[in-house]
Formats: sequence, C-alpha cells, structure tokens
Amino acid sequence: MATRKIICAFLGHVDHGKTSLQDRIRKSAVVSGEAGAITQRIAASIIPIETIKKICGPLFKALGETTIPGILLIDTPGHASFTNLRKRGGSLADIAVVVVDINEGFKPQTLEALEILKTNKVPFIIAANKIDLISGWTYNEEKSSIENINALSQNTSANFDKKMYELVGKLHELGFQSERFDRVSNYTQEIALVPTSAETGQGIPELLLVITGLAQKFLEAKLEIETEGYAKGTILEVKEEKGLGTTLDVIVYSGQLKVNDTIVVGTANEPVVTKIRALLEPGEKPDSFQQVKEVSAATSVKISAPNLSEAFAGMPIRSCHAAETQSVIEDIRQEVESVMIETDQEGVIIKADALGSLEALISLLKEKNIPIASANIGNVTKKDIAKAESLAEVDKKYAVVLGFNIKTLPEVEEYAKSKNIRIIANDVIYSVLDNYVKFSEELKKKEEEDSLAGLIKPCKIAVLRGYVFRQSNPAILGVSIEVGSIKTGTPIMNKEGKRITFVKEIKEGTENLTVAEQGKELAVSLDGVTVGRQVNEGDTLYSDIPENDFKKFKEIKEHLSPQEIQVLKEVAEIKRKSNPLWGLG
Repeated sequence: MATRKIICAFLGHVDHGKTSLQDRIRKSAVVSGEAGAITQRIAASIIPIETIKKICGPLFKALGETTIPGILLIDTPGHASFTNLRKRGGSLADIAVVVVDINEGFKPQTLEALEILKTNKVPFIIAANKIDLISGWTYNEEKSSIENINALSQNTSANFDKKMYELVGKLHELGFQSERFDRVSNYTQEIALVPTSAETGQGIPELLLVITGLAQKFLEAKLEIETEGYAKGTILEVKEEKGLGTTLDVIVYSGQLKVNDTIVVGTANEPVVTKIRALLEPGEKPDSFQQVKEVSAATSVKISAPNLSEAFAGMPIRSCHAAETQSVIEDIRQEVESVMIETDQEGVIIKADALGSLEALISLLKEKNIPIASANIGNVTKKDIAKAESLAEVDKKYAVVLGFNIKTLPEVEEYAKSKNIRIIANDVIYSVLDNYVKFSEELKKKEEEDSLAGLIKPCKIAVLRGYVFRQSNPAILGVSIEVGSIKTGTPIMNKEGKRITFVKEIKEGTENLTVAEQGKELAVSLDGVTVGRQVNEGDTLYSDIPENDFKKFKEIKEHLSPQEIQVLKEVAEIKRKSNPLWGLG
C-alpha cells in the first residue's frame, strides 16, 4: 500500500480565470527550479510535493509531517467533463477548486459547479480570483498573501472585504458556511476562500497549501492505494488521433498500467476486451506524443488499443490477467447498468454524451421527482422519438427527449416535429431541467385552458334600466357585464337560482360578438323570456354554472380572478338554498 497523489479538479464560470490560474500554478512549479518540477500529462499535470514545498516556502512548515506525494491537477474544460471524473461509489476527484472572479461574483456556471460538487459530495475550496483588478490593489511578491492584504490602504481593504463577504453571503444562501482561509476555525464545517491572482501569482502558495493540508488531514485514508496491482481508471475523453485512431485519455486512480496489458473497457453495450498497444504522454512539440512503458496511480495517460470505437467518456477501465476477463467484464457491466436505466415505466427519455453526464442528469431529475423511462448514452435517435411518442399517449408531459451535451441530426429533429415530440437539449445541465419544467408548466396551462373552454364561467350581469329594445321573442335588452364574461349559449339564472334562458346573441353597437368581457355595456337577446315577467330592468343575473363545472373551478381557482371567485361563492350560496349539498359532494 502507498499514498497516492491528490486528484484535484478545477471548475468555474467561463472567463473567471480557471485555465489562467492553472497555467500560473504550472508556471510557478517550473519557476521553482526543481528538476522535474512538473510533469505534463494528458489533461492533467503532476506537481510533486517537493515542488509544492518550494512554492509555499515557510508557509509549508505549518502542515508538519506530510505523506502525500503531490497533486494530480485535472484540467476539466467544462462541468460535463468534471462529471466524467467518476468511479463506483462517487466522484474520482478528491477535492475541487471553484474559481470565481471576485469582481463579478457567482454566475450560472459557478452555481452549477457547486450543485454538482454538492451532489457528488466532493469537498471544495473557492479561489477568489482576479484580486489584482480591485482598484488600488498593491502586491509585494516577497510577502505572503495575508501580509499583502494587511498592507492595503483603508479604502482598498474595505472594498476587498466587501467583495469577499458578498461571496460568503452567497455561499450561505446556498447552504454552505464559509470564511477566508486564514480565518477558518473548522475545515470540516466551513469552505475556505483563498484570494488569488492568476496574473501575478498571488495566493498560489496559499491555495496549494490549503489543498495539501485538507487532503493530509481529512483524506489520507482515501489516498491509500495499491500502486503495483492491476489498474483501475476512468475515461476522461475519447479522441481520434492522427496515425493512432481512437484513443482514450484515462485517469488511473489505482494500480499500475503497462504496455501489452489486457484491459476491459466499459461501453454503452457490452464491455470491450482489448490489449494496450501503446501508452502515450505529451511530447515537446504541440500535438506530439512520446511513448512510455508503464504508469502508476494516480496519473493520467493516453491509451492506444484496438476496438475502442464504442468507448465513452466516464466509462470504467480495468487491467487484468487474461484468465480473469470474464469476472471483470461482469463487474464493469454491473457498474454501468447501475447508472443506465432501460424500463417500460412511464417517464421521460434522457440521453447524454458520457456516463458521468448521464449520472448527473439522472441524479438531478430524481431529486425533482421526475420519472425516467429510459436513460442512455449517445445522440437522440428516431427510436428515442418513437418511444417518446408511445409514452406521450399515457401522459403528454412525456412527449419529450432530454439531452445533456448531445447533438441531434436534422432528420431526427424533423422526425420529432412530425410526431409532436419536443427535444430539449443543452450543454448546461440545469438549463435542461429548467426548460423541461417550463415545458411541463406550459403543457399543464394549455390543458387547463382547454378544459376551461368547455366550462360555464362565473359571470354576474346587471340589466340596465331604460334599455329594453324588445320585450320578448326574443327579449332584447341592455346589460352591464359586472364580473367575468359571457358568450353565446351561456345559460342564465336569476338570483333565486332558477335557470330562465340562454344567451342567444350579443351585440355591441352594430357588431355581433361571441364573447363579452367584464366592464362591457351591450345588448343581449334572450329566448323564452318576457321583460316584466321572468326578467326585469335592474335585475342581477348570473351564469347558471352546472354542479360539475363548479367542482372543477374549485380545483383550478388560479385561473379565476378574485371577483370571479366571489361570484362562484354567490352562485353556490344561491343554489344551496334549495339544495344544501350542492357542490359539496
């Protein structure tokens, strides 16, 4: 057993300095002058502990004895890539750094990063970046970050504190307790905020110190691994390389991987068994690679091997003895099946570009109690649309395919439109959810409006004095629509609750109307009544609401105005004089 390197991933909103900060860390490592101070790997960089000690200088003494060999810095270009840092039982990353521009604060991608980390239970640090852009900021590279902060002018210090505590306040809203790293009293309960500048390098020693210190104190047991046994890893990316064909960029988190090793690779279908043709690391020239014979955890490496075309990011990879492939195949199959769902249940169909992305989307939908009928990797197909169409027959809110980080071919989009199936796809996972919620709400609203269209709405009418144009056959008289609306065919009752007629025609001036809204004064013709007998000038009339319509309105009151709700109550009171149980069943 040995202690492996800390696997540390960087996340953050675009343009907040995530890549620049990592570049600065790498630059600091090279400037430190250590031989082999930094090793550039595929999608990652290894910073040995000796280099970290040299960058941190006297600050490092605060950690005392350290057994951690260094940091494997994972460069995740987006949050979808971070979700692929997975292994059975949780995230592959030991710790994360969320980079936030201190001058701009939290943005949508920042919030998404925090939610993903929270879901995956990954401890994290906030790098409050771009402090050098705060007005009046000064920096002496011979001093520590805190010494520089303490030397700021009063105005600059006040401005800096304000910006820092805006971040603290936002984190508090999100359910996290946090504090500036030098003021944290309990790292298990508070998130550390480290002020940094990718431009000047200020805060880099403190950031590396906090990462190493947290791992040493709280993650040491998790970092104990077999460095010489069979390898366990996760595919970070699948790429086509000139002269190599399909290759895998892999994070090896346990064991040792060698050229000619037998490996089992997870796919959307059956796991693939193949043999490593070459292990590759970046060469001195851009887009060039150099071969190595073996690598040990924790590290990253590019694998060249036959039959990798069905591999996906986020899938597990294992090396094994040729005689043990069947048991490893079964193990990987179970791991993949534990994420992917394929049932006949009612629910939505979801697609994603990688296993980690799929897992993140499933987790989010389950959290919101949205049922899933099918979850799989790959782009949307006509088969997905056909399945969604059959599910829509059960419930229209399932007439949808949700996609995270996927593409849809034009012919599939056209097919979906022809079948009235919505494809909701986005490369921001929360946008997928938000757009589905919006779709569901629009659908519900339309269904309720359609059901309302067939109901007799609450309406209160005043018969105007002096505006009787015909006494009968049909009676034509002027009315004021006091509450609600009427349309031709609406049944009318008097204030005793007796149905006396139906609205035959509605006329405003010379114009015939089908609907008359609240506030209108116009003429209506009423069949089967005579003015002076069934109806009189000055009378108050109501729409005669059937009992079943009344019950439905009680369930969807949000579609009625407060005045209409009051009229509904008046109608019920009138009806209950002759039938005390009216509308109560």
